[in-house]
Amino acid sequence: MSNNYHFDTLKIRAGYDSKEHNNSTQVPIYQTAAFDLLSTDRAQRIVNSEEQGYLYSRVQNPTIAALEGRIAALEGAVGAVAVASGMAAVSYALLNAGEGGRVIVAAQVYGGTYDAYKKIYPKLGVQIDIVENVNNLDAIRALIKKDTRAILIESVSNPLNAVADIEAIARLAHEYGVALIVDNTIATPYLLRPFEYGADVVVYSATKALSGHGSAIGGLILESGKFDWSAGRHPQFSEKVYTLGDRSFLEAFPDFPFLARARTIYVRLLGAALSPFNAYLILQGIETLSERVKKQSESALKIAVFLSTHSKVAWVSHSSLEGNKYKALADKYLPKGIGGVFSFGFKGSEEETNRFIEALQLFSYQANIGDAHSLVVNPARTTHRELNEREQLAIDLKLETVRLSIGLEDVEDLIDDLKQAFDKL
Repeated sequence: MSNNYHFDTLKIRAGYDSKEHNNSTQVPIYQTAAFDLLSTDRAQRIVNSEEQGYLYSRVQNPTIAALEGRIAALEGAVGAVAVASGMAAVSYALLNAGEGGRVIVAAQVYGGTYDAYKKIYPKLGVQIDIVENVNNLDAIRALIKKDTRAILIESVSNPLNAVADIEAIARLAHEYGVALIVDNTIATPYLLRPFEYGADVVVYSATKALSGHGSAIGGLILESGKFDWSAGRHPQFSEKVYTLGDRSFLEAFPDFPFLARARTIYVRLLGAALSPFNAYLILQGIETLSERVKKQSESALKIAVFLSTHSKVAWVSHSSLEGNKYKALADKYLPKGIGGVFSFGFKGSEEETNRFIEALQLFSYQANIGDAHSLVVNPARTTHRELNEREQLAIDLKLETVRLSIGLEDVEDLIDDLKQAFDKL
């Protein structure tokens, strides 16, 4: 489908042609493990990547392909690879880019990502260098070594709403031939398209706002198609591969070598494949993406304004508030809003914080974000418990932090719910 259409048309129709699927108006769920190869000659062409075709659903599936095509159109990417979770997307992208070298990573990220910095990637051959302030360009530059392959950041951080200066970080990365990977989960392509500011790879937890209903787990990896993977810092893309007919990924897939390698090596061999049914659910969610995220962003700002004047609130981390240190970056990169996720500091003891959370009636106490339901959590004890006390303090994550993910309920009802929970204390 032509990418000349606007966002709201692409989110409904991109990546799918009903004529190729028995004229089904909805993307069918291809609930099958494998596909008939029809002939030995065709099988050889498919396994040698000489013909596009479906072989086994761990590698590719028509339902999943529709999701990949749709998100690629929305993001302005050359393609996408869908995987089983957001953590699989982060891990496969980081390992694919950083294999045999180093990756500079932001400390201001989801707790599970931070935990993987310490426990997983170094053991798999990727050394991690952590920068505590994502926008400290001097600190990033000081960490770049001869074997640095990539930089990984979140566009809007979870849970404290730090906005990354993507354009400046990309410019610095490319000065050294280093790739920039951006986790854009909170913003979604409706609010921000990182490729327009120089990102090379974008990843998503599709579990969150993309799907939007808390009913499916999934992840996505996208490639800009503009980064030169042959420049010298990424020798893994130039290596000859027997199963590609002794060609490299750059030779076999010149337009999207990063995605081809991620799918062929990491998804195929490590196996975190997205199920067709979850791909279908995520597609359903994407159809209402802009309407949901627009309302959630507007409601979140109203609630942040309310909280900023409450006597039991020490601070509010919403980046669009006047006086917030990320306000200028939010205005530049996210003029339509920063999404529905932000945090505030509860003025009181941990016991009082717990009582406040338990007194809420419309906010569900759970670790997800981007849901149609409004959610609340205490990240220092849950989503970011993997960070020790020093690591939490380094990114200003305090025990008093309460994270909100604003859903689609009436904003006045949500404010009233917060009021009554405060009053019960």
